[in-house]
Amino acid sequence: MRSGFGAGFVVSILVFAVGAVLYWGITTTQTHGFRLSTVGVILMVIGVVGLVISAVLTATSGSSRRRTYDQQSVDSAGRQSNIHEENR
Repeated sequence: MRSGFGAGFVVSILVFAVGAVLYWGITTTQTHGFRLSTVGVILMVIGVVGLVISAVLTATSGSSRRRTYDQQSVDSAGRQSNIHEENR
């Protein structure tokens, strides 16, 4: 997994968690302005949308990735061998 997509998962989960705390964990007696519970719901929706987008990007980018490995080894007799491996 590339680090950008992994960070997307983490940020999405954190945004969702903050929204859940604002929605269920904080009670206020404030009657004017905005409600923290509404902000919590908005953050939870943003977290879910970000999680879905990260999952889709991770799933679609993994199929086209190609990795190549080159390794050089020397045995006890001093002979060299080169290994070239390609994964799709």
